[in-house]
Amino acid sequence: MASPDRKRTPALATPATPATPAPRAPAPRVAALAAPPLYLQVAEQLRARIFDGQLAPGAWVDELRLAAEFGISRTPLREALKVLAVEGLVTMKPRRGAYVAEASRHDVADVYHLLALLEADAAADAARHASEADLARLQTLHAALEAQTRRRDAFLAANEAFHIALLQVAGNRWRQQIVADLRKVMKLNRHHSLVRAGRIAESLAEHRDLMAALRARDADAARRLTQAHFHAGLAAATGATNEV
Repeated sequence: MASPDRKRTPALATPATPATPAPRAPAPRVAALAAPPLYLQVAEQLRARIFDGQLAPGAWVDELRLAAEFGISRTPLREALKVLAVEGLVTMKPRRGAYVAEASRHDVADVYHLLALLEADAAADAARHASEADLARLQTLHAALEAQTRRRDAFLAANEAFHIALLQVAGNRWRQQIVADLRKVMKLNRHHSLVRAGRIAESLAEHRDLMAALRARDADAARRLTQAHFHAGLAAATGATNEV
């Protein structure tokens, strides 16, 4: 006699083993930005002192005093002076040391001539290629310039910011680099120079005309107005490096 069927116990399903997540790749380590070499930091300090008149044109650079003040040896100080000599801010004289450079009338005329050519070319390029955002940025900087007519140092700083921005809009990093070096020479006597009476108002009017040419996309007018701006600045400079 056949045995009665037995109820089979259903086999329990084996729980699925969760997949082991793949190990995450370690996050890339962001390299810390290295501080500039000591001699470049010293060069920046000396450059600032030259521009604000603490180291006057023609002054002898006392290396021993400065090395003691900065708490460094004379080696990085001398390397810093070599950097400034290349920029035209310092003159190295054999057996006499370093002297803050002086810009002669001839130097000033030469620098203005080159700035007129380079920045006029940049203004023409900006008129052709500037975006609406670029023009808005230049207009904002021009407005900041208009607001500083009673504060000479602030006016000069705002003026330089406008010119630098115009060069950036125009592009061409080599032109920007050359102009930056030329403008360093123009700052040598700023601390002792005075803007001729009425020159600030004239300069602002010239900037307004330039902005109008840029907004009109008139490259020829932008070039011509920028050249006239620098020529007027040179005419107003009576033995001093007044910036435009």
